Amino acid sequence: MNRDFADTAGAKLSAITHWQVMLRDDVALLAMPGAHHKALLRQAHALHRHQVIDADDLSDMLELADAALAYAVESLLDLDADV
Repeated sequence: MNRDFADTAGAKLSAITHWQVMLRDDVALLAMPGAHHKALLRQAHALHRHQVIDADDLSDMLELADAALAYAVESLLDLDADV
């Protein structure tokens, strides 16, 4: 029984870690900000739908995804201004 719980907890942690890795992927974010943002939102909602995270965690993840998009847009605008 404890092994099943450990496997489930490990899978949940792995899913959350995967989302965090996606969030920190600056190359993908800057290459396609809108698509990357959409992928972050979809994955966060999937984690919530599968009860891996609660509503508070979902809210935090959505805010982080929005902040990543804002960062990407600002970075790309700065690059255009430097040219």
